Amino acid sequence: MKWSLFFIFLVSCACLDVKVCAQKIFITKYKSEADIVVWVTKYASEADLKVYITERASEAKGQQGIWYNTKYSSDADLKIWFAKYKSEANWVICYVKNKSAAGWKKK
Repeated sequence: MKWSLFFIFLVSCACLDVKVCAQKIFITKYKSEADIVVWVTKYASEADLKVYITERASEAKGQQGIWYNTKYSSDADLKIWFAKYKSEANWVICYVKNKSAAGWKKK
């Protein structure tokens, strides 16, 4: 329950080495369970990946930064853990309100 509320808070306030960013994700309670560790920033300019959270699993396809939050870890393509410190993270993400704004930072 606590993690669900935390996730909702993060989404309302605003991948990884294998470049799999549009995924069905599950938020783990423990770092050791995660496939990827992310840190959330408020600023899109700081982010490696801008993430849009969709309500439909079917929209979480490709490599567009579109994530769907699953209820069970077995349903997820990717398990993530939110780092408290930026230095712990594999990727820095920023939540966006529009699907068209999602995606990887252009180099």
